Amino acid sequence: MLLVGAIALLFAIYTFGITSNPPGYYVDESALSYNAYLVSQTGAGEFGPKFPLFFEIYTGGFTQYSNPTQIYLLAAAFSVFGPGILVARLLAAATVFGASLLAGLLAARLSGQRKIGLIVAAASLTVPWLFEISRLTLETFFYPMAVVLFLWALHLAHRKGDWSWINILTIALSLTLLTYSYTIGRVLGPLLAIGLISFAVSRKRLLSVLATWTAFGLTLIPLYLFNKNNPGLTTRFYLLTYIKPESTYGEIFLKFVPRYFQDINPLKMLLSGDINPRHHIPDAYGSMFISIFVIAMIGMVVVILTKYHDAWWRFIVYGLAASVVPGALTVDVFHTLRMIAFPVFLIMLMVPALEWLLPKCEAIPTVEPASDEPFQISTTRPTSAIWRTKIAVVTVLLAFMLVEASYFHWKYYSEGPKRGYVFDSDYKPIYDEAVAQPQRPIYLVDAYWGPKYINAFWYAVLEGRPRSEFVHQPYSVRPPSGAIVISSEQACSNCELIRKNGDVLLYRTR
Repeated sequence: MLLVGAIALLFAIYTFGITSNPPGYYVDESALSYNAYLVSQTGAGEFGPKFPLFFEIYTGGFTQYSNPTQIYLLAAAFSVFGPGILVARLLAAATVFGASLLAGLLAARLSGQRKIGLIVAAASLTVPWLFEISRLTLETFFYPMAVVLFLWALHLAHRKGDWSWINILTIALSLTLLTYSYTIGRVLGPLLAIGLISFAVSRKRLLSVLATWTAFGLTLIPLYLFNKNNPGLTTRFYLLTYIKPESTYGEIFLKFVPRYFQDINPLKMLLSGDINPRHHIPDAYGSMFISIFVIAMIGMVVVILTKYHDAWWRFIVYGLAASVVPGALTVDVFHTLRMIAFPVFLIMLMVPALEWLLPKCEAIPTVEPASDEPFQISTTRPTSAIWRTKIAVVTVLLAFMLVEASYFHWKYYSEGPKRGYVFDSDYKPIYDEAVAQPQRPIYLVDAYWGPKYINAFWYAVLEGRPRSEFVHQPYSVRPPSGAIVISSEQACSNCELIRKNGDVLLYRTR
């Protein structure tokens, strides 16, 4: 009960201010939440059949497909607690929070030291990269959990000499979860599966890896069939990547290599981070703490010098390198969402560093020769200069992590509520003024600033308004004369402007 109470208190602290920070609700969040609400009611999203493998969202030139995991998770939450922005944000926060605690527990298991588990958990809970993602109801919110679950499945198998069928299936299913939970998973899932060859250190283990590949491959058949019948599944990727159908392998390689190194540039990662204020608070330094990065780099050196024979740690280094690939295939430099697996692998590399910096106490049995008392256990610590130096180094690094965490969270809570302009906070006042008008229906027009019609549908759900009060106008089709319109146009023509708020217009057509 004390443990449950402590975790509940920690979660309350972790989610402090979540009702107003981030402000507003971004259009992609509304799209996931609205489709999740529909699934909770009918089993189907806005478009398509019931319980689809992927969800078609938006219309016209904005049409794309959303991955299923987050929508089904939100649907389950809405079925229990009802639809709501707070419910959605708390679910997102809970999955990252849970992933952080599981990462800490895994670190404690790997090292055999509870204090290392606590340090890793603290790093995961406070680092900007993961903390900020926990506030967004986007497709990324479950991905850290998917990565940690995969690492747990791999760890449970690795500590056994032979993998059982349970181990093989849990690894394969966790890879499937990685593949279907976010678009980057269609690259990262197979890459991590390839990396399992690191564990093929014997004939039996090789057969286990082959069996895992087979099981995982079978789960990719639905993805292949869906893509074959719905070519639009890859449309968004081709909008974001430098890879074109006519690109040669040589051209792709020459563009990929510099993009890869741009994404792992420590100066960018540690001093500025993602430039998108939706993903990272401006002027809060990097998306990764310098202290965590330094400890992880010490861990990588330790792995290379002393643990290279351990398949687990070889795989963690491989996973770190592989997690950069999906982001490096797109044109955006250091896009934290597309590299969301990277901080999980990086933080896991803290474990060998902390093992080296914080050696276990040695229990030495001693016998008093002139006594009938049983063996006495005395705990000793090394007293050498090397040990004192290690303690000094780890103390400085952890103290610096505390300073970095304090500064970042101060910036987050002071500057975060000011980011309404990237979270569509301009939309709700326009929506409120529109529904205050007696005229129905209200027409929703999508234009330059995107498919914001979905915000109106989501807010209508929250207020219990019937869908019939709104008409989503086909792309580039003008509403009838005299209609009340909420629009994402840059400007309206032949209209009576009622209100303009940010990039949202409310007007009456003439």
